[in-house]
Amino acid sequence: MPITSVTKDPEALTMTVTADFAVPVQRLWDAFADPRELERFWGPPTYPATFYRHDMTAGGRSQYEMHGPDGDVSAGYWEFLAVDAPHSFEVLDGFALEDGTPNPDMPTMRMTFAFSATPEGSRVESTTWFNSADELEQLLAMGMEEGMRAAMGQMDAMLADLEAFAAGRGTVPQILSDTQVRVSRVIRGTVDQVWRAHHEPELLKRWMLGPDGWSMPVAIAAENLGDSYRFEWAPDPGGPADGAPPFGFEGELLESNPPHREVTSERMIGMEGPGTTNELTLTPRQDGTTLLTVVITYPTKELRDIVLGTGMADGMETSYARLEAELVGV
Repeated sequence: MPITSVTKDPEALTMTVTADFAVPVQRLWDAFADPRELERFWGPPTYPATFYRHDMTAGGRSQYEMHGPDGDVSAGYWEFLAVDAPHSFEVLDGFALEDGTPNPDMPTMRMTFAFSATPEGSRVESTTWFNSADELEQLLAMGMEEGMRAAMGQMDAMLADLEAFAAGRGTVPQILSDTQVRVSRVIRGTVDQVWRAHHEPELLKRWMLGPDGWSMPVAIAAENLGDSYRFEWAPDPGGPADGAPPFGFEGELLESNPPHREVTSERMIGMEGPGTTNELTLTPRQDGTTLLTVVITYPTKELRDIVLGTGMADGMETSYARLEAELVGV
């Protein structure tokens, strides 16, 4: 059991949980920074979590749901107040309504997570500040301590699974819901480099090409909120895609927090009907690489399945491999 102590201080209105692990600090930090790993332990075994958003930077936000065995759902969120990788982060932790907005009928808490090295590996110390004695008693009565013990009890096995989240795993799509898919890829490059590669037209034309045999004659990136973007592709004459029709996508920049996160709308040029919403998040890793995640929200489950069936992930992997080649040469 990784938890070594739980200390409750009714006068200070705090609860501190200390857990020790036989892994380096970097490995422990990355487990909290990577939503694919975080959702493997943030929630008791019978209430696994799914993170729909996780931008771990000051001012960023996480949104998640824990799904119970009887179909019941408990939603929550973190608002990141401070992030000092790989030493600590601080969040405002709260309950959420079905649409992800804060639940005004439930308390919020301030939580800090501090990471440090030990002779055996690393330690995380989590301290929760409650607003009142009544709220402390309420949340403890709801099983907060037991939930944290059960959740962190899953971490040893997850942390030992080094290969499952290795940098060389490639582009991995994960279905989050009937209409949402998360695509993840670790990129050998810094967050600033990966952000720039998504916004400089000449760089975009060199890597965002999908399968071999295509070129990108049009790459108009959006710079400011409300700006439109337009990307178009055409088959190379004499190449493996010769004879295929050209195509493209367009949309608007809906949200931007450089160099960590942006949200865009997307629709195929000439296609009627609603398009998708794409949430790009870039998270720095302590080995100098960047975790890239894109959460795609489709208008229907049917369209989600059609797009996944086209080999979307394979095309994205080919593009991201080119992106790495570009960044390695920078």
